[in-house]
Amino acid sequence: MAELKKQTSPQPQQVKTAKATDAPALFNKENYKWMLIGGIIIILGMVLLSGGKNTDPNTFDYKVVYSTTRVTIAPILIVLGLLVEIYAIFRKPVQPANA
Repeated sequence: MAELKKQTSPQPQQVKTAKATDAPALFNKENYKWMLIGGIIIILGMVLLSGGKNTDPNTFDYKVVYSTTRVTIAPILIVLGLLVEIYAIFRKPVQPANA
């Protein structure tokens, strides 16, 4: 007859976890500064897009609804803010010179 061997459960292997200091940060202070600037530009564009209001809600004022600020400047600011955000994400951190 075949011998029956006592099966022992394998010892759990020690899993080495990566510490936060092992991996470099994706963004540095400069990236966050550019992200904040882009966010402020987008918010400013949204505020300008909301525009003013009519003094009398029963009348339609063409100049308030279709003003240059609402139709042209606000969308340009929003797109500009999005471009700043893209720049902030793709900007690589500057490596200090090793002397």
